[in-house]
Amino acid sequence: MLTEQKWVDLFKRYLQVEKNSSTHTIENYMRDLNHFQFYLNEKLGINSVRSVTYKTVRQYLQFLYVQRYARKTVSRKISAIRSYFRFLMREQFLVENVFNLAHLPKSEGKLPNFLYEDEISILFESMTGTKPLDLRDKAIIEMLYAAGLRVSECSQLKIKDIDFSIGTVFVIGKGRKERYVPIGSFATDALSNYLENGRLKLLQKGIEDKHDLFLNYKGGALSERSIRTILSKRVEQAALLQHVRPHDIRHSFATHLLNNGADLRVVQELLGHSHLSTTQIYTHVTKDRLRDVYMNHHPRA
Repeated sequence: MLTEQKWVDLFKRYLQVEKNSSTHTIENYMRDLNHFQFYLNEKLGINSVRSVTYKTVRQYLQFLYVQRYARKTVSRKISAIRSYFRFLMREQFLVENVFNLAHLPKSEGKLPNFLYEDEISILFESMTGTKPLDLRDKAIIEMLYAAGLRVSECSQLKIKDIDFSIGTVFVIGKGRKERYVPIGSFATDALSNYLENGRLKLLQKGIEDKHDLFLNYKGGALSERSIRTILSKRVEQAALLQHVRPHDIRHSFATHLLNNGADLRVVQELLGHSHLSTTQIYTHVTKDRLRDVYMNHHPRA
C-alpha cells in the first residue's frame, strides 16, 4: 500500500508531466501542501487526509484568517489543496473532495501597478551609458516593455529566440506554453547594440557560450533576481519616485496597449494568458485617459 508521502510524490509527478506546470508553480503547491499537513498534524492531531472533513476545512480557513494571510495567499493555498484532493479522487485514494465546498475569499480588487507612458519614456531616456552592462540593462528593460515578458521568461531567453528579420521573440511561458510576440524598433535596436557591443565583451569573461541572451558581468546566464535588481537600480537612477518590479513593466505593457485601442483578446494572446478573465484586470484606464475621453465626448465638457 502506498504511503501518503507517495501520494504527494505522485501528485508532484502529475504536475510535472501531465499538467506541464512551471517549477515555480510546483514549488508553491508543495509548500502549500506541506503547510496544510503541518497544520493537520500539529494543530489537530490528524495524520491522514482521509480523516479531513468539511469542518477541518473551515478550521483551516479560520487558522489562516487568524494568521493574517492575504486573501490572494489564502486563495492560492486552498486552490492547491483542492487540486491535490481532486487528484487523489482521480487515483481512487479518496472518495470525496471536501475542499470543493470551500468558498475562496473574494479578491481585494486591487488594480495592478503600472507606469504612465511619460514615466516609461523618462526611464529609457535616462539610460544613456555605453558600457556593456549599460547596453545590456537597456536591452532587458526594452524587452520587458516591448513584449510584456514575465521576469522568468526574460531570464530564459536565448539568442535564437530573437528573429530580427520580422521583429519577434519566441517565448516559453507558464506551463511551457509557447508564443511569438512582436517587438518594436526600439527593442530591436537596443538588442542589436547589446549583441554587437556589449554581450561579446561580457562573454569573454565566461567559460563557455551557453547561448543565453542576457549575461551577467562574469559572462554567465543572468538570473531572475539579477533582473529585478537591475530594474530597481535603473528606476532609482531615473529618479522615478516609486518601487518598480518587472511585473509592473508587464502591467504597463498591457495597460498602454488597451488604452491605445488594442483588442482585449489580442492582449491576452500577447501576454500568454490562458483565460480572458486574467487579462480583464487590465481594462482599467488611467485618470488621464478618462479625462481625455470625457473632454472629447461629453457635450458640455
